[in-house]
Amino acid sequence: MARRPAPFPAPAGARTLAVPAASPPRPGRGAASCLLPACAVLLAATALLPREAGWAAVLVLVIGLGVPHGALDGEVAKPFLRPRFGRAWFPVFAAPYLALTAAVLTAWRLAPEATLAGFLGLSVLHFGHEDAGPGQPVEALVRGGLPIALPALVRPDETARIFAVVTDTAMPVLPVWWTASALIWLGLAVAWLCRRRPAPGLLGELAALSLAFLVLPPLSAFGLYFVCLHAPRHMRALAADPARAPAVDGMARAVVLSLPVFGLTLLIGLLLWPTYPQAGAAGRLLALTLQLLAALTLPHLLLDRWVEGRGPA
Repeated sequence: MARRPAPFPAPAGARTLAVPAASPPRPGRGAASCLLPACAVLLAATALLPREAGWAAVLVLVIGLGVPHGALDGEVAKPFLRPRFGRAWFPVFAAPYLALTAAVLTAWRLAPEATLAGFLGLSVLHFGHEDAGPGQPVEALVRGGLPIALPALVRPDETARIFAVVTDTAMPVLPVWWTASALIWLGLAVAWLCRRRPAPGLLGELAALSLAFLVLPPLSAFGLYFVCLHAPRHMRALAADPARAPAVDGMARAVVLSLPVFGLTLLIGLLLWPTYPQAGAAGRLLALTLQLLAALTLPHLLLDRWVEGRGPA
């Protein structure tokens, strides 16, 4: 084997420049850069399918590629709970998490419209906080409200049809409170855009999302946002913050760590499937998926706020 030549010594008094070591590529980054555009194309293509087939295709992608980001909540809670509870940390985490989930699923049966309002409000807060970050309340409302308000403004009939199935109620038109809230959001968004004048990258993201909700069916556009922006943004934030979830040190690792809880979520969905009265497999999958997303959003959001309030573990 040839020996590596020794470096030439620097002349006396010469200044040397420190060359930073090249950072290794993050595992999974290349795969993600190919996967997300492919997912965006697939979700856009669901607009070409018949209505119920399009619903089913979107929901499969949302379940398979969007839901796993919430399955990392255990990794977020683990650094706080394991030092205190040892091996019992996971039951301590899972018991209140599942109790809140069950409470929301029960609320869908007892008060569907009130639960829908709560779900949409929590979604605005959660999406906005993830997209804008802390300390930006108006930007958070604008960005978090976009995937909730635009469907009500540009495709109200299709949106009402979706949530009539989800709530299993007669909903020929959207509730007045949703339409009114969407109009208030529109005024806020216009005022914020004129006053803030966001950077070109953010403006491009908002324009692309708005275009998606204008030209695609509401569920397809929401799936595009949830799968291609919200979920990977959450997972990248965890991978970039070792203090928050030390075991999540890259996107590939994030996917692997999400699999056990994601599998448990699928099992819960399968057990709940026979309890849904919606006619047709697509309608039942729609109701089950969106109700379960709502049920998981509450503990997911509360965990994020709890962790932020406690600071680094």
